[in-house]
Amino acid sequence: MKEILLPKIRKWWKRGTAAFTRREHLFMIVMGGIVGAIGGYGAVGFRKLIAAFAQLGWGSFTRMEGKDLLVMALAAPFWVKVLVPTAGGLIVGIIVYFFAPEAKGHGVPEVMEAVALKDGRMRTRVFLAKAFASAICIGSGGSVGREGPIVQIGSGMGSVIGKALKVSGDRLRTLVACGAAAGIAATFNAPMAGTLFSLEIILSEFAASRFIPIVVSSVIATALSRHYLGNFPAFEVPPYDLLHYSELFLYLILGVLAGGVAYAFIRLLYGMEDFFEGWKLPEFVKPAIGGAIIGCVGFFSPQIFGVGYETITPVLRGEMLGAILIGLLVAKILATSITIGSGGSGGIFAPSLFMGAVLGGAFGQLAHTLFPHATASPGAYALVGMGAVVAGTTRAPITAMLIIFEMTADYRIILPLMFACTIGMVISALLSRESIYTLKLVRRGVNIHGGRELNVLKSLRVSQVMRPEIELVSPSAPLAELVTRMMASSHSHLFVIGEDNRIQGHICLEALRPILKDYETVSNVIIASDLMDKEVTVVRPSESLDMVMQLFGKFNLEEIPVVDKGKLIGTVRRSDVIEAYNREIFRLDMASGLATSFRLQQKMHSERLALVGEFLILEVPAPRSFVGKTLEELRLRERFGATVLTIKKEAKEEGEKEVSYILPTPSTRITEGDILIVFGLQKDLSRFPHS
Repeated sequence: MKEILLPKIRKWWKRGTAAFTRREHLFMIVMGGIVGAIGGYGAVGFRKLIAAFAQLGWGSFTRMEGKDLLVMALAAPFWVKVLVPTAGGLIVGIIVYFFAPEAKGHGVPEVMEAVALKDGRMRTRVFLAKAFASAICIGSGGSVGREGPIVQIGSGMGSVIGKALKVSGDRLRTLVACGAAAGIAATFNAPMAGTLFSLEIILSEFAASRFIPIVVSSVIATALSRHYLGNFPAFEVPPYDLLHYSELFLYLILGVLAGGVAYAFIRLLYGMEDFFEGWKLPEFVKPAIGGAIIGCVGFFSPQIFGVGYETITPVLRGEMLGAILIGLLVAKILATSITIGSGGSGGIFAPSLFMGAVLGGAFGQLAHTLFPHATASPGAYALVGMGAVVAGTTRAPITAMLIIFEMTADYRIILPLMFACTIGMVISALLSRESIYTLKLVRRGVNIHGGRELNVLKSLRVSQVMRPEIELVSPSAPLAELVTRMMASSHSHLFVIGEDNRIQGHICLEALRPILKDYETVSNVIIASDLMDKEVTVVRPSESLDMVMQLFGKFNLEEIPVVDKGKLIGTVRRSDVIEAYNREIFRLDMASGLATSFRLQQKMHSERLALVGEFLILEVPAPRSFVGKTLEELRLRERFGATVLTIKKEAKEEGEKEVSYILPTPSTRITEGDILIVFGLQKDLSRFPHS
């Protein structure tokens, strides 16, 4: 009986799971909920882990239990303030150096890189190493936040689940974003901000297909956080309001200052990384030295220890003097830069909030002193400053606005908040092209935008759609010839060229229409040079169709001549560019769905997938002669009639074979071990080289 039932159960299970995974929206909603639940528990667990390490480090010396880190640090003698961060830094250095280098730093750039360039694939050990390294760093007094680590932990969990279920690259990226949203939502009790953070920073897109599972993930993570940690705002603030619209001018100045502080923080942070990189010491020792320096700074300003939320609340209430706030601003920028620059592990979101609060608080006190009857209390400026500095460092103004709104549960300050966040981001962007996240990747030579082409026309060239046939006329051609040629041609323009084959002008149908009513009178008088427009928009064969499409729209053209070295060689039509766009979109959609098809084919030990008629999709290991060359250099379509739909890459990671699929562009370079998925006629693919 057992031998009969078990095979049937397995068969039903496989059929059911296969049918479930094919229902795209239902599958992703359910998976988003699962990732959200795991991310929510991960966020709650991470906060408790920080508290445990803080108690272990500071509580052991101060004999205090259940107190905040700042309270214990204030009661600790100088040698404890130095010893605990030093010991914590040494342990963090060992974890990062020997287990997972990705756990170093603030975490979000690594998630962005995985989503953009690795189909969301993250090593399993990363989120475990990140959890302990960051919890020890923060708990021992490192001047970093918990949000970045929680994003990396949640994203890592989403990646692990997706890899276990062998989902496609597109689904895996969405699950990683769900994990990031769950982490932010659970940490700040802010489901909307968690959703926007993933869409604005991690994915950099607002597609509806991704929005729904990310919202589900954020909601479930927030519900779990509220159940275990309570449903209350992250900061308790008195009610603030915009007293007069003229006060917006002061918030404009605050936004400018916030943008400057954000820029200074970004530069000092990576300057410290370069400074510590220059030290000829073992990498795992540097965080310990950084910890010792933090301890010395913390002796004078203990508020810089840890996340810093205990200090933000009295700043929002206006309970600290402006001179002290300026000192704390300088100390926090320095302490966070040293912690991360030396190799510590933690986020920059909470430090950005801290910097914004003390900057806004100091500015608010000055403004309230000068204009006591026309300005709100300093706490209002502190609140707005938090959002403005976050917007400046992360370049995510929508997330910054929402997160401040949800953290305070107060809508009345939204106008100045929106204004200052926008100004802060603009000023920071003018001073530095990259955000605090993307600059880390750029310094490594990683261009995440190169891995996700937002406009497919940018990867297509004029030479791919150019028509060599051209309607040419001489400058002396009579009107009768022009009318006859235009009526018989499918082109909308006649191009006037001289004896040197260089274009002199063009004549469109609209230019002929006004004189046709007097055709009999002027037919023997008017020639081409009289009617031609000498202002000719031209393009070169190597230019992108994205630029060509912009020219069509800007000058309201239907056809543009193509020149090479000054000589006319063809034309490109608007309709041809639109057709190329549609064809490329179809190719990308088709390629993104091939991963699942080929997994089925591999189970059947087949390398061919037959399509309708004489067409075939073939899986071919890249020949040695292809390695090191780009698809543009190989000219496979011209030589073999083959189109590369996708490239399969296989790699062993932690003892398991990982398979990923990338969508190629003409600049994609073939590497050893690549497997090409090519499409074409069977008779053409028979000539395609095999390794």
